[in-house]
Amino acid sequence: MRHEHTDPAARRYRAEPDPRARVAPAVATCLGALLMPAALLFGALSPMATDSCGPDNCSRALTTALSVIWGTVLYGGPAATVAWLASWLLPRTRRWSVPRAWLAGLSLLPLAGRPGGGVQPARGVTGPLSCPSAARPRP
Repeated sequence: MRHEHTDPAARRYRAEPDPRARVAPAVATCLGALLMPAALLFGALSPMATDSCGPDNCSRALTTALSVIWGTVLYGGPAATVAWLASWLLPRTRRWSVPRAWLAGLSLLPLAGRPGGGVQPARGVTGPLSCPSAARPRP
């Protein structure tokens, strides 16, 4: 059996109240309040990227990027909410200061992603977001 011999002063330090316990969750809350409307707006506007080519004729890169956007919104949103809530609900002692900061930072990841950031136009295609129908001249 292994016995941990820790310094009682170090144990007391970790049990002390953390005077900066509210900083990381508060910063995450403020940034989230600023980023959430933009993320929801871009997520809601992203299906319009397929208007010119229709859902069946769009490039694979475009449909993959849209799938990533909606996956981030649908799965990352609740995960971000859980991380944000946990960062506020962790005990406000020094022992939990690092997990609190990590959870606050992780709660912003789905919001900080740039929608459609990975979409690159194909070579020779001059239309928006590499839709094949946008590259054809219209009669």
